Amino acid sequence: MSLINKEVADFTVKAYQNDNFHDVSKKDILGKWSVFFFYPADFTFVCPTELADLADKYEEFKKIGCEIFSVSCDSHFVHKAWHDASDTIKKLQYPMLADPNHQLSRDFQVLIENDGMSERGTFIVNPEGKIVAYEVVAGNIGRNADELLRRVEALQFVAEHGDQVCPAKWQPGAKTLKPGLDLVGKL
Repeated sequence: MSLINKEVADFTVKAYQNDNFHDVSKKDILGKWSVFFFYPADFTFVCPTELADLADKYEEFKKIGCEIFSVSCDSHFVHKAWHDASDTIKKLQYPMLADPNHQLSRDFQVLIENDGMSERGTFIVNPEGKIVAYEVVAGNIGRNADELLRRVEALQFVAEHGDQVCPAKWQPGAKTLKPGLDLVGKL
């Protein structure tokens, strides 16, 4: 079953961000674009490469009005310990959400029940709190923040310009398409 247009359920979780603990809830995601970036666990191998890649692009996401939320089933205390122990993770400025009770992992359908960890799932949520894009990849494959940023920009564009669509490899400022009979079978 597709998760497109599924509304994110109410939630409140602990987060670690900028040497502080705080709560993040559904009300914090409404009215802006969000990315929920699930990863299996702190203190692992592929995960820090992805989180650092996102950290390098975080300012660009913020410029387009999109918040990043990394999520694992570890506690907020483990997030802090990883931050303190890893030079790579120290550069993260976005919230690291703790999901030890699997509330978010279950809602986004990425929980690996037998392991108590989540799959590598990326979800783009619109300002109404609905999932508009998602991707789940094998645990041994890292994701690309450049492509994720492009995807958010394309979703924002079509949300604003509902009569246009973005072709493959579209970048902001590039030509879009206006669906119509004149394009059928010609592209």
